[in-house]
Amino acid sequence: MLETKDILETIDMIDNENLDVRTVTMGISLLDCIDSDIDKACDKIYDKICRYANDLVSTSDSISREYGIPIINKRIAVTPIAMIAAVCQTSKIVKFAKVLDKAADTVGVNFIGGYSALVEKGFAAGDYALIESIPEALSVTEKVCSSVNIGSTKAGINMDAVRMMGNTVVETAKLTKDRDCIGAAKLVTFCNAVQDNPFMAGAFHGVGEADCVINVGVSGPGVVRAALAKSDCKDLSQVAELIKKTAFKITRMGQLVAREASQRLSVPFGIVDLSLAPTPAVGDSVAHILEEMGLEICGCHGTTAALAMLNDAVKKGGVMASSHVGGLSGAFIPVSEDAGMINAVNNGALDITKLEAMTAVCSVGLDMIVVPGDTTPQTISAIIADEAAIGMVNSKTTAVRLIPAIGKNAGDTLNFGGLLGEGPVMPLRKGKPDTFIGRGGRIPAPIQALKN
Repeated sequence: MLETKDILETIDMIDNENLDVRTVTMGISLLDCIDSDIDKACDKIYDKICRYANDLVSTSDSISREYGIPIINKRIAVTPIAMIAAVCQTSKIVKFAKVLDKAADTVGVNFIGGYSALVEKGFAAGDYALIESIPEALSVTEKVCSSVNIGSTKAGINMDAVRMMGNTVVETAKLTKDRDCIGAAKLVTFCNAVQDNPFMAGAFHGVGEADCVINVGVSGPGVVRAALAKSDCKDLSQVAELIKKTAFKITRMGQLVAREASQRLSVPFGIVDLSLAPTPAVGDSVAHILEEMGLEICGCHGTTAALAMLNDAVKKGGVMASSHVGGLSGAFIPVSEDAGMINAVNNGALDITKLEAMTAVCSVGLDMIVVPGDTTPQTISAIIADEAAIGMVNSKTTAVRLIPAIGKNAGDTLNFGGLLGEGPVMPLRKGKPDTFIGRGGRIPAPIQALKN
């Protein structure tokens, strides 16, 4: 039974500490939309998305009003489009991106994810065509997000795909340079991608999922920071305990929204992703949580240890609050979306090398990092390979979302607006990885893969 003090505490979190449900994401399978005629397939996709998601936005808004809980985004994730495109005898598959964008606009969601390919062990029919089409697809659409999984602990790393993604990221940035290279901000390269992630730009509806599900992503870095600021914790064991209790409260709210949305839409409840997802808003920063633990500034020595503890405590606290926890769940460290991270970069305390170390213990990886516009595709590919290696060896999800700022250099700023915020252009390390990336082939799976 809810107590009055718990209700009042939650109201205070919402009003003063940026607590919200970051997204209600409907996952929709498109496997029954496959057709060798691309036009017929697109018609089926549009009809199914509009039929299933017609009430998604209105229902989410109704829940938000009734419970006083801000629901920031309503999104859709679909089956990786490379699978749908596999039987189409054409390489002109941008039609799929356009129909996804049209459907997203019709039902009123913020983003639609799933313009994706899973190529960790090799390329199947449809994969090459999809990856090659990504730059155009993201330049001619507004709401479509794309992802490619290039590695896993079980399969190793597909270095041919890594090489392709370096070119894809650069070309996508160039085609959208008149919009602050926004296309690259909607493109993620994964290792160990998960099938039930509700967060963009990496969301897709995995083939092991039900025909349609509701996944919810909660947030609340500001709540955790405020709890630490008001506490009198003497040691790190007490800090971890406080974070666990706070994560439990945050996740319970997400569970409530997920259950209500599932019932009202007559769609099965999938998972609650209990990740701490920051925003550019003052006080809503993962970096500020780390600083509240006792670091002078995010990025100084001790940052990786503090982040590891935060990530673990969030998972331990949240897992008891929901019947099904999934997605990525933990702490995100996107630079442009986190005011504290931006401050740390601008003050010289945080660089891409330290961020890479931090990704070994957080939820995802190198996220929303703006790099100089003249960065070569080979260097982008090498950064992707480094991050994929961390994920592969540690059996965790890692991702890379880099935005080459065309025409800008280190020290400049790229402004996306909204939840994507703005990002300082960060310098990269010297030296060329061209020969290494040019070799292609596969990096074999590590010994950890032999678990059966």
